[in-house]
Amino acid sequence: MDLHRSPVARAWRKWRRPADRSVPRRSLDAEDTSRRFLMYGVMPLWFVPSVADWVMHRRTRIEETSGVRESAVHALMMAEAGVPVTLGLLAKVNPLVLTVMGGAALAHGATALWDVSLATTEREVRPMEQHIHSFLEVLPLTALAFLACLHADQVRGTLRGGRGAEDWKLLPKESPLPARYLAGIGLGLTVCVALPYAEEMTRCLKAAARRRGTL
Repeated sequence: MDLHRSPVARAWRKWRRPADRSVPRRSLDAEDTSRRFLMYGVMPLWFVPSVADWVMHRRTRIEETSGVRESAVHALMMAEAGVPVTLGLLAKVNPLVLTVMGGAALAHGATALWDVSLATTEREVRPMEQHIHSFLEVLPLTALAFLACLHADQVRGTLRGGRGAEDWKLLPKESPLPARYLAGIGLGLTVCVALPYAEEMTRCLKAAARRRGTL
């Protein structure tokens, strides 16, 4: 089968062609309000605790304690959160997407527990850092809850195993989010998540290399 000619591939090639989804700023409609809070409240809130957590790791010199192991767990958690975020921003919410999001949320919670178990045996985890972790753990669940409320019909379809083949295909949103919004979120994720934790991993790898050189 030629994947380039499949219905899913054709749909993604046209994903920016429909009109952008309108999110009225002053509307008090429950759906508009929920979507606005999800887009401009929950999503940006992820940036602040991410940077704060990176600062805590730096202050406790993660590179000299738990090092690469813990930093790799952080990268895993970012992937577990990043996949559902990307799907929520770009893909049509259907049983496939909701199933992936639910699985990612469970995996993220389990990995967060592993992360804390590893960190507390290797370095000082201060109360402030633990409080920051609580935000990072609850935000994916909050986003999933709001999304489920906005797509209750798809939640019912997921619980019933889907209603047809289209429910289990990765399709673009019928009305994509505004390009300016997507660009802003992408920039925020790069500056507040990807770059700080890439710096952390680089620092840990350099410290590990120095220790090997002194053995």
